[in-house]
Amino acid sequence: MTDNKNHRVAVLGGGSFGTVLANMIATNNYPVTLWLRSEQRATDIRHSGENSAYLPGYQLHPSLNISTNLAEALDGVDTVLFAVPSSSFRELARQASTYLSSDCVVISAAKGIEANSFMLPSEILEEEMPQCSVAVLSGPNLAKEIAQFEITATVIASDNDALCSRAQALLSSNYFRVYTNHDRYGVELAGALKNIYAIVAGIAEAMKSGQNTKSVVLTRSLAEMSRFAVNLGANPLTFLGLSGVGDLYVTCTSPLSRNFRVGMALGQGKSLDQAIADVGQVAEGVNTTKLVKEKADVLGIYMPLASALYATLFEQRPIADSLKTMMLSEQNTDVEFMVKAND
Repeated sequence: MTDNKNHRVAVLGGGSFGTVLANMIATNNYPVTLWLRSEQRATDIRHSGENSAYLPGYQLHPSLNISTNLAEALDGVDTVLFAVPSSSFRELARQASTYLSSDCVVISAAKGIEANSFMLPSEILEEEMPQCSVAVLSGPNLAKEIAQFEITATVIASDNDALCSRAQALLSSNYFRVYTNHDRYGVELAGALKNIYAIVAGIAEAMKSGQNTKSVVLTRSLAEMSRFAVNLGANPLTFLGLSGVGDLYVTCTSPLSRNFRVGMALGQGKSLDQAIADVGQVAEGVNTTKLVKEKADVLGIYMPLASALYATLFEQRPIADSLKTMMLSEQNTDVEFMVKAND
């Protein structure tokens, strides 16, 4: 894999994150197409030069191509970024596979888990397009802040160093840093799991919890998600990086986080349906909570925060009761995964 301006790129997904990814690549002078489903929105973007539905005021690079034709968007590309919700991920991967060559690189920028299979997006990509090389892009990446050129960092995860270098070349700038990690599974699982705890943090915020309480929520969330991930084969040290504690911190503290806003609405006494309607966009943490809680029960993994949130979301348990359960859960060791000094 060589890194040069001959790369042709497609970004699939016209939401806020897909839009900023495509625009950064275009700004770096690579030919790139942003694919989305809605022809009306595509027309609006072409005419206005911005994606007003998601990022009003964010001017798009004039070279960025906009398309609703998947075959056209993928024609001749060697790199594809998937930035669509997990609910539609497999269908799109299956459709896209027929247009991609054997030397194509596909990168998942989605954060979720597929129902029934418990597969992560990159695993779906491997299954649906085995001819391609696969990587994961994940980190504390609020699209609206990227659109405001705030200093941001992310992680490209793959055991293929050349693939990582390609992603760095496509996306890096003076405000967007791309770090590498070989633990693709851990990076991707962290991105999915943190959405659960963003909802918990939003509930705590709405109920005017103190800073001590918020620090407990954040640190026990990190312990819980890393415990779960390590049981499934991830490296615990991954959770100390951008895709772990970095992403967790952002989603547990920012009102720009959809999952945090769902938690806020729940903490204000609204129903789950009302909370989702208020946010107006997909909040992956709701379905992830259900899937992870059920998986943890099968594997016997202790997950008090996720279990208490599950009871509120799906068993109509009062918020106050769930919070009490979270806070009165078994007291165990502070740090479960220690690096031992050499003898």
